Amino acid sequence: MVHTRFLRSAIAALVIAAACAVAVAGERVVPAEPGALARAVAEAEPGDVLLLEPGRHDGPVVLDRPVTLDGAGRAIVQGNGEGSVIVVTGTDVTVRGLEIRGSGSSHQRIDSGVRLIPPATRARIEDNRIVGNLHGVDVHGALDSVVTGNTIVGRTDFRMNDRGNGIYVWKAPGTVIEGNDISFGRDGIFSNASSKGTYRNNLFRDLRFAVHYMYTNDSEVSGNVSIGNHLGFALMFSNRIVVHDNLSLRDRAHGFMLNYANNVDMRGNLVRGGTEKCTFIYNAHRNAIVGNRFENCEIGIHFTAGSERNRLGGNAFIGNRNQVKYVGTRYIEWSDGGRGNYWSDHPAFDLDGDGLADSPFRPNDLMDHILWSQPAAKLLLGSPAVQLVRWSQATFPAILPGGVVDSHPLMAAPEIAVPAPVAEMEAAAQPAWLQKRTEDADLDPVAGH
Repeated sequence: MVHTRFLRSAIAALVIAAACAVAVAGERVVPAEPGALARAVAEAEPGDVLLLEPGRHDGPVVLDRPVTLDGAGRAIVQGNGEGSVIVVTGTDVTVRGLEIRGSGSSHQRIDSGVRLIPPATRARIEDNRIVGNLHGVDVHGALDSVVTGNTIVGRTDFRMNDRGNGIYVWKAPGTVIEGNDISFGRDGIFSNASSKGTYRNNLFRDLRFAVHYMYTNDSEVSGNVSIGNHLGFALMFSNRIVVHDNLSLRDRAHGFMLNYANNVDMRGNLVRGGTEKCTFIYNAHRNAIVGNRFENCEIGIHFTAGSERNRLGGNAFIGNRNQVKYVGTRYIEWSDGGRGNYWSDHPAFDLDGDGLADSPFRPNDLMDHILWSQPAAKLLLGSPAVQLVRWSQATFPAILPGGVVDSHPLMAAPEIAVPAPVAEMEAAAQPAWLQKRTEDADLDPVAGH
């Protein structure tokens, strides 16, 4: 009986405590006056929503408890040029509807518009304009963060390699980055030493890399659009990545680069528009490269001899100056389960109507290997001797060197649609490197990454 009375008293106390918490938590209006934001944050109770009035509010501020800053799209939080503007250390913090400016310029401190650091958990950074900071958002060791719907514009007063990233993710499992518009920084998303992240449906422009992976495993990159960057998607030293339905349009050096990236599922991606290499595969193993479209690049796919046990099938290679550059002597079969790839320069027939060409395709011959190793030999391209060598190899395939063979080429190319608004941005893109207006025009995006 005593035990029952004690249990009822304990439950009643918990109910009263919860009711008090609900009564205390609420909406608090923060005037746009000097020092008002800092006072409101210091006095906030867990669960409070701080409604920032239109105008300027002074940063920096530290959010160390579960509160919401809401600017309704009309409030500015202005830093003082030192450190980060908003630092989140608490759980269940939301920052939304703000314009955030005025971080410092220290890479050592990772000065940012918004910085999430332990023990921050489940932070939401949503629908903000984060403009002119060194880094936009730094997710630094925080767990299960969501960064969504933000417009992030970096600084242009540094050389590109000296700028900060739009979003920097470091050792932050469970991060979701979705629906952001990121421009004018170094890398759009730089994910380093992290895992289990989801980076989808973001737009990247005027950057070095759209997405830059280093030691990031068990994650997803999907539905993103890269327009006019030096390099689209650089996936390095990472394992078990899903890379689906991304667009690389008018990027400069590579659309996709797999560098020591293993067990990647790369499907439904499109690269087009004058890129040097649609895709570069370097010492990358056990990857599935299926159903992608590589169009109008200098090289459709550059595939190095150190890459093993990769599966390729269902891809389209259309109008590339060189469809494949494979530097090696082994024969490599590029068809997956009896289904090869579409090659725009393969003059094939399909007499049995099964959708597959009746003859295999070899994208490279002996002259290609000579030209790659001895560029001066290009002067002989129109000579009868070169034409005789190529005719002989086409007529007698047994004398061909090792290389890529597609035994079951497709007769029709897979289509990948580009939404009309994205196509308009692609057509209008005028990145600085294309116009050679800045010293970044000569930037090698891979050097010093």
